[in-house]
Amino acid sequence: MLSFKYVLAAALLTAPPDHFDFKDAAVVHQVLAPGLQAVAVDWEILDPRENRYVLAQPQDFPADLKLLQGRYHELQGAPRLEESLRFPERPLVNELMAFNRAYRNDLTTRLALDTVHEDELRAALAETDQLYRIWDAVRDARCDYYYITVRRQALQQLREMVGAEAYYSGQLPPHVPVWRFPVLDR
Repeated sequence: MLSFKYVLAAALLTAPPDHFDFKDAAVVHQVLAPGLQAVAVDWEILDPRENRYVLAQPQDFPADLKLLQGRYHELQGAPRLEESLRFPERPLVNELMAFNRAYRNDLTTRLALDTVHEDELRAALAETDQLYRIWDAVRDARCDYYYITVRRQALQQLREMVGAEAYYSGQLPPHVPVWRFPVLDR
């Protein structure tokens, strides 16, 4: 009987939102909520900290189920949370991003003064901003106090920005466009 509840929970979670209409949410809630919560946590579409209020009240059951169904479909192809461990820890990422912003400020200052190299400076600014977005996704994915769903969304965005090959090999671009730095001849 217990496994039937989990199979039913899986069927409910994978259904399109608004597919079911529950007349007596209180009865359905009492029977299905624990299994739905367990499956949703296992599938990483519900953070364990959310158990206190998602699927906690019978009157909220239809809305909560719709929320979880939406998350299931949104995160269906998203990486699992454990994949965030292939990337640097958050304190290091914060330092890299701080350097990125300092470099960006220097470029902005130069742009105001150096009109001769305006095109190169604008291109460097655009590259710096793109690298910031990549590292911001890494930071969000490695942030322990964010809900699992937010962290998985960040991993999904990161994979889209850097490409699957670089993502799965853990090869991230530098935090600033180092190819723009002048090279000194010896």
